[in-house]
Amino acid sequence: MFSEKLLAGRNILVTGGGTGLGKSMAARFLQLGADVHICGRRKSVCDETATELMDLHGGRVTSHGIDIRNALAVDEMVEAIFKDGPLTDLVNNAAGNFISRTEDLSSRGFDAIANIVMHGTFYVTQAVGKRWIAAKQKGSVVSIAVTWVRNGGPFVVPSAMSKAAIQAMTMSLAQEWGRHGIRLNAIAPGEIPTEGMSKRLMPGAEPGASAARNPMGRVGRMEELQNLATFLMSEGCEWLSGETIVMDGAEAMATGGNFYELRRWGDTEWKAARDAIQTLNARDKAARG
Repeated sequence: MFSEKLLAGRNILVTGGGTGLGKSMAARFLQLGADVHICGRRKSVCDETATELMDLHGGRVTSHGIDIRNALAVDEMVEAIFKDGPLTDLVNNAAGNFISRTEDLSSRGFDAIANIVMHGTFYVTQAVGKRWIAAKQKGSVVSIAVTWVRNGGPFVVPSAMSKAAIQAMTMSLAQEWGRHGIRLNAIAPGEIPTEGMSKRLMPGAEPGASAARNPMGRVGRMEELQNLATFLMSEGCEWLSGETIVMDGAEAMATGGNFYELRRWGDTEWKAARDAIQTLNARDKAARG
């Protein structure tokens, strides 16, 4: 679909790049000639991903262990990257989410999502953007949003609020930073199955379960996200800025694309979901330790 070495000379940071959607996008950028940085809280996972991608595709992938909720740590990481070679592009992919009745949420549970998705995304974007402006360098930011920014997200309110903030940031900074040659756009994908998020958002359901209600009868494919992200940061569409592009086979238009159907659940179903999510969180915490 794209010419070979389309992204040669580009230096791209992908947050949450060790797994899932971030790993997939990083792989495609590497294939197209970019140098890639990936970051995540689990440094060992990012290291393994970097080695795997370089073994498969060659090129250079640099991994960073970082909690993007820590603004100082984010700024230090970005400063170190720029000293090695300035970034040309940023992909805000790091996120967290789980389903819950809003009345059951603790402040800690809310902050766990908002601090990663809203605060962390801003910290990284600001750290990169201010260096582009100081150096009089153009740049491109692509952020991963959700379809719920357009119609709300029942039972995922912390994510819906935080992703809406990312959309607002995208529109606001597209206007504020456009004069510096900095573009910001967002992608709102429907379900592209990944193990971690599928288990937190649909406990007990198989990844891809939403295919039955999708107008196209399927879920998204990784290569479709890869292609759209590549297009948005390519030099062939440099007048495109401030937009959020939904890619979900028209599911959100047809069905709402959110979790409104969970209104039918009672205490038993919510307890089972909560127990499943807590088990998964404990496993992931042990892996980070």
